[in-house]
Amino acid sequence: MTIHWHRRDLRGSDNRGLVRAADGPEPVVPLFVFDPTVLEHASPIRVACLLDALDGLREWYRARGSNLLIECGEPSEVLPRVASARGADRVTWCADYSGLAAERDRAVTAALEDGGVDCEPVHDAIHHAPGTITPNEGAHYSVFSYFWKKWRDRETRDPVASPSADDLASIADSSGRLPSASELGFDEPAATPRPVTQEAARDRLDSFCSEPIYRYESTREYPAAEGTSRLSVHLKWGTIGIRELHAATEAAAERAPDDDARESVESFQRQLAWREFYTHVLAFNPETVSENFTPFERDLEWRTDPDGFATWKAGETGYPIVDAGMRQLRSEGWMHNRVRMIVASFLTKDLLIDWREGYDWFRRRLADHETANDVGGWQWAASTGTDAQPYFRIFNPMKQGRKYDPDAEYVRSYVSELEGVAAEDVHGWHDRTETERNRIAPSYPAPIVDHAERRERALEAFERAKRKA
Repeated sequence: MTIHWHRRDLRGSDNRGLVRAADGPEPVVPLFVFDPTVLEHASPIRVACLLDALDGLREWYRARGSNLLIECGEPSEVLPRVASARGADRVTWCADYSGLAAERDRAVTAALEDGGVDCEPVHDAIHHAPGTITPNEGAHYSVFSYFWKKWRDRETRDPVASPSADDLASIADSSGRLPSASELGFDEPAATPRPVTQEAARDRLDSFCSEPIYRYESTREYPAAEGTSRLSVHLKWGTIGIRELHAATEAAAERAPDDDARESVESFQRQLAWREFYTHVLAFNPETVSENFTPFERDLEWRTDPDGFATWKAGETGYPIVDAGMRQLRSEGWMHNRVRMIVASFLTKDLLIDWREGYDWFRRRLADHETANDVGGWQWAASTGTDAQPYFRIFNPMKQGRKYDPDAEYVRSYVSELEGVAAEDVHGWHDRTETERNRIAPSYPAPIVDHAERRERALEAFERAKRKA
């Protein structure tokens, strides 16, 4: 008997770990374990997404005469117990690459091997495992453009077929009871991007590749355009396989009506490569979850500003594009990527608040939070990471708003106080007098800081840190 331990691969299709489990004479027992250590780092919105994905996966197994076993406890204790009870001599799982996952998997491997059970971690979550795309010297690239050149030219695997019903163990329905969010210690979030299931992921992928992917390059930076795939939450929970996703984009490229459309598909694939780039970086530098990657930035003098931080979280900074993003995060558990960069720059440069505080807020609020992506993105914005935004290039939130939301459509969707306000007043809010602001939108706050002054202060702080190094 073989157990397949599901973690962030909550699907039955294009799952290399599950296929490996089925490659044997005995049927596969599917298992998910609610790990208390992982739950300590969870949040209501992500637990809701997790439960949704698990419910969908459980139904996928039930439709094939099997079921998903659900257990709670330390995996290093649960896995040996279940293996013994089921007479399993082998456990497979899809590899994860964070420091926390590596520590957990070492403990599980030791416990299972002590009981005579073989362990088979399988590479699945990204195309190319950490350590397979490397420079001539060193374990990983720290500049994305070099990584991208090799990633783009590297052959990718095809999607793998689902196991048949005969490959799966017959398990009683009562074995797959899902706990509620409250039983796990979490409140129900106000909103989630549900459904987070295999079917929803495939529907979204099909819809995106049917036409919007051909406009991706020209629309992806504009939050009001709905030009992105919205597949990030499905990649986070593994309700779609990366090989299936990539194959769909390759098929879209073959159908592309012209060169511009094909280049747009490649632009989307480049974003998939960014995801893998950050996974590689984190795998070799797990300490960057809490430490700056770039040495001289380790001496940065971040400010302690609880009022400023609270205002940023609430979307009350008086900078419309920043506030729209923070309110979208609060209401949807998601934020457009361009706006993520803008709000992160505002926190780390205008307010000079440590990126780790912003990362922690995103970790608790984002349905699609992935450690590697979010650490990489926050350190990019803070100019402390690999291939980071140079510290002297500081986003001007007014210019960013004018460029990427010229009609203020996105801002007005989330900042109700500015409904009906002309775009020129929205993007010129910082230049309006108190009297003008009271007339235009009396309930919307004045800017909490002067961007030009804060830009100079940030430059001075980074230059001081560089001199110390």
